[in-house]
Amino acid sequence: MSDTHQEVTDNSTDAANSVRSREPLKKVAVLSAGSWGTTFAKVMADAAQTNKTGVSDTSTEFVLWARNPEVVEDINNRHRNSTYLGETALPGSMRATSDPRTALAGADVVVLAVPAQTLRAQLSELKDDFPPDAIVVSLMKGLELGTDLRMSEVIQEVLRVPARQVAVVSGPNLAMEIAREEPTASVVASTDEQTAALIAGASTTGYFRPYTNGDVVGVEIGGIVKNVIALAVGMCEGLGVGDNTKASVITRGLAETTRLAQALGGHAETMAGLAGLGDLVATCSSSLSRNHTAGKLLGEGLSLDEVAARMTQTAEGIKSGEAVHELAVKMGVEMPIAASVVKVLQGHLSATDLGPRLMGRQLKSEGEQ
Repeated sequence: MSDTHQEVTDNSTDAANSVRSREPLKKVAVLSAGSWGTTFAKVMADAAQTNKTGVSDTSTEFVLWARNPEVVEDINNRHRNSTYLGETALPGSMRATSDPRTALAGADVVVLAVPAQTLRAQLSELKDDFPPDAIVVSLMKGLELGTDLRMSEVIQEVLRVPARQVAVVSGPNLAMEIAREEPTASVVASTDEQTAALIAGASTTGYFRPYTNGDVVGVEIGGIVKNVIALAVGMCEGLGVGDNTKASVITRGLAETTRLAQALGGHAETMAGLAGLGDLVATCSSSLSRNHTAGKLLGEGLSLDEVAARMTQTAEGIKSGEAVHELAVKMGVEMPIAASVVKVLQGHLSATDLGPRLMGRQLKSEGEQ
């Protein structure tokens, strides 16, 4: 473990408390207002309500950009986002707009929660409207097709901002549970300790506990690959297999994720934490997981088009699976589960053949790379 990684992780509580004692943020922009974007805005708005002295503070403005005018009206008039979060009440400090430039104007922090494969195009269109000193927070868990870039890398490349200005939030973040204020822990990663601490402090509530981490690569890879593994586990469930099978896929999926993360410079310890094992278990086990749901539908025999028609939000594993496989091949990392899922997505393998394909592999030691 590097000294930097250890320091950022161990000092998370002190750093978050230090940040929370500073002046509050003036404005937070969130692009866009899906389930996770809206939920994280709620978390930050709740965190801003009470500072460390217990004094109510409503000076921070939270503005969400939503494409759907009905979502904008719902948030502004009813303090709800019923399209994605049902009747969950949203803080009065949150408002929405259909104009992303209005949301961005004067923001201290810009939170990005758009589909991964649309990120580059949207940033390119809006890059001149980003406040130059704003911290950019990625909630996205995807790998860009064609470039194999992580979302933080796309942000830095398009916006031309330094790595220290970018943070990544990841972990077992099932939006609906967090919106209902069910206790959860998460990870805020940045190459800069102060940036990670600032976002952690600005999102600490009685139900949301962020840890900081300097391993941006590991945190992002954990969030990316778990979507592909969740598709595999979902397929197993759709096929009606038992818990032994699903546990085996989750465990070997974690091994695949760890190999890829380490090949890219990430830390094995990160994969054993919230952004690795924690996120993987939540995503592979919950009916609230889009990727688990999509995999289950594929296992039940639905086509990709039929799955897309059933779902209201993007299952990132379907879009990013091919990029994960390409990156693994490029790095010389063996990822048989991910490779098999991609073959199913491409129509070269049926979900029913997934198990026999994996079980028929050559015998070797469990610890062998």
